[in-house]
Amino acid sequence: MQDAPSSLDLTAVLRWHLDAGVDETIGDAPINRYVAAATAPVVTPQVPSSVIQTPRPAPIAAPAASPTSAHIAQGCTTLAELKAAVESYDGCTLKAFATRTVFSDGVQNARVMVIGEAPGEDEDRQGKPFVGVSGQLLDRMLGSVGLSRETNTYITNIVFWRPPGNRKPTAEEIVLCMPFVQRQIELLDPAVLLLVGGPSASTILANPLGITKLRGKWFDYESPGLPRPVPTLATFHPAYLLRSPQQKRLAWRDLLVFKQRLDSLSKT
Repeated sequence: MQDAPSSLDLTAVLRWHLDAGVDETIGDAPINRYVAAATAPVVTPQVPSSVIQTPRPAPIAAPAASPTSAHIAQGCTTLAELKAAVESYDGCTLKAFATRTVFSDGVQNARVMVIGEAPGEDEDRQGKPFVGVSGQLLDRMLGSVGLSRETNTYITNIVFWRPPGNRKPTAEEIVLCMPFVQRQIELLDPAVLLLVGGPSASTILANPLGITKLRGKWFDYESPGLPRPVPTLATFHPAYLLRSPQQKRLAWRDLLVFKQRLDSLSKT
């Protein structure tokens, strides 16, 4: 490449630029580069979103868990406390459909404890277990072997509220109520248990067999809060006997066996 010409020879300077490849030396208007540099916008470099550190919100404390029925039941030291706890318990949806809580009836120092299935319409209205037609039959059955809710028997169910339409209580409903029932047994500490009906028998005995196979046989009910196992017998529910009166003879046999065991325990 040839040397740049002197600035005084303007024609030669122009030709030198053309030879060097410059085909445009100025625009249509003059530009002050110093002013342009001072007013140029500031460009902020873009940071990939993957490296942006977003401040994390402070953790929200979880709400305190509601006490379970087992926890509530174990905190009760008397039947009166347990009854109040059941009446204030809202963990079972059955309560929303019931008129009253049906906790128990009978003598609170009884040697005999009877456990049924669930309250019916009459029980829901009066707040006591076994007061309807089937309850009247139960009273006659107990009376035939010298037992009475007024003198020596305590009666309850495996759930404390009437299921809508008198349907059977669901497994979930029974599970929610069972800690209260178990605590009832522990606090009463009966000499013997009488379970009436299939749901009561299979639940208390933790045995899936039907009532026809469980009835008339002795089992031992055990619980951590009991000083000893409680002899337990199952029989037909009075409501079933009203529908199937031919089975009353088997229920009568069960009651005789029950009475015999109770009498033998009272002598020891």
